[in-house]
Amino acid sequence: PSVPPYEVLPAEVSMEELPRSTAVLLEEPPRPPRDHLVWSLFTTLYGNFCCLGLLAFVFSVKSRDRKVLGDYSGAQSYGSTAKCLNIAALVINIVIVLIVITVVA
Repeated sequence: PSVPPYEVLPAEVSMEELPRSTAVLLEEPPRPPRDHLVWSLFTTLYGNFCCLGLLAFVFSVKSRDRKVLGDYSGAQSYGSTAKCLNIAALVINIVIVLIVITVVA
């Protein structure tokens, strides 16, 4: 016994007595994913350890291309890869700077 997806009106209520209204649900368009292009550019120029910055820049450009085409899932995937590469390059560069400071001091 399946339940109908609607509620049956009682016999004493007619459709003409009910108020007529229309409900429209508006959804916000999804926010486009971030491509981290500027961060990747700075990583490429100032901290390009083992070409991680260049790889991050390539993935950022791919993410921006996917975003322009409307493929938000592909853009998010490329953008998160660029973010991970930028973080890895940043951590490695900080470690190298700390090692150089330690050795010089």
